[in-house]
Amino acid sequence: MSRIIGIDPGTATTGYGVIESRGKDYHCLDYGVIKTPADWKVESRLQKINEEFNLLLDKHLPETLAIESLFFFRNRSTAIPVSQARGVILMSASQKGLNVCEYTPLQAKVATVGYGKAEKRQVQEMVKIILNLDKVPRPNDAADALAVAICHASSFNQFQ
Repeated sequence: MSRIIGIDPGTATTGYGVIESRGKDYHCLDYGVIKTPADWKVESRLQKINEEFNLLLDKHLPETLAIESLFFFRNRSTAIPVSQARGVILMSASQKGLNVCEYTPLQAKVATVGYGKAEKRQVQEMVKIILNLDKVPRPNDAADALAVAICHASSFNQFQ
């Protein structure tokens, strides 16, 4: 059994999803978002992300952090805050001794849908099916975080 926390990082909204993997059987434990107000200073936003992320780590005790990697930037003004949020999350994971694995959105789409150019709605629907959820996880950032966690679990299972 492996417990994985998936993260879709962002300064305004950081999606998270916690799953347990028993072989190819995946169970969702929790998902949601960490939101920060746009009018807060960046250091306050990062502090809130740090505090809430650490609460999640203490609550769920995952062994692994699966985090969406930054691989292409269309907008530099967006890339920098996302990088800052990722840094806070990576530091916290390191302090807790978690294994850290990074996956691109393309890898998460392939792991959940089987197609790297899948649309968000397709990913969300497959996350619902794979995790046997009653409804599509919302908001989108939480569904993306669950997809990253599933990506890690399926990658890990290939080598078992």
